Amino acid sequence: MTASIPTFTTAQLILRPLEVDDADAIQALFPRWEIVRYLTHHVPWPYPPDGALSFIRDSALPAMREGREWHWSIRLAGAPEQLIGAIGLLDRPGDNRGFWLDPAHQGQGLMSEACAAVTGFWFETLERPVLRVLKAVANVARFRARRNAVDRDHRVGLRVRPSAHRGLGNHPRRMARAASGPPAAGLLNGK
Repeated sequence: MTASIPTFTTAQLILRPLEVDDADAIQALFPRWEIVRYLTHHVPWPYPPDGALSFIRDSALPAMREGREWHWSIRLAGAPEQLIGAIGLLDRPGDNRGFWLDPAHQGQGLMSEACAAVTGFWFETLERPVLRVLKAVANVARFRARRNAVDRDHRVGLRVRPSAHRGLGNHPRRMARAASGPPAAGLLNGK
């Protein structure tokens, strides 16, 4: 049985299940090296003109229907019509969560809130025992901040192994593991 994909509301954000209507907003924000350079080699660069629509229509939505992936648009609670990023959970070995955020909205704790919401869903609703996350070397401090926001009881560990992103830089693999049970309670402000 696959879990339905909820909308999450946090103190500052609304996370809505991704839909085809999000493609134009994503295409306008996403194809920037300052965003893509932190992602895995699966993201094409240069990003194609129809990349967002193709990703949503041909990859994300079918995987969401099949219960293999769960994707959300990230929006400010005070401006729910404005998409500012995306976050997703993936049921694939070694890579279970990915996200990006418009640089204009970085450094405000927004991604920590989004990560807490979807990580709670991963452990509590989907009942997965382990969350593995790929991160770029340059993002180590951000990863630790998000890990700490999600894991107040220190049940998430960090392990780093380098891998290459098409020769554009090193990407260590970080694995967030649930030592026992779901992450700390109270991380979700709403569903």
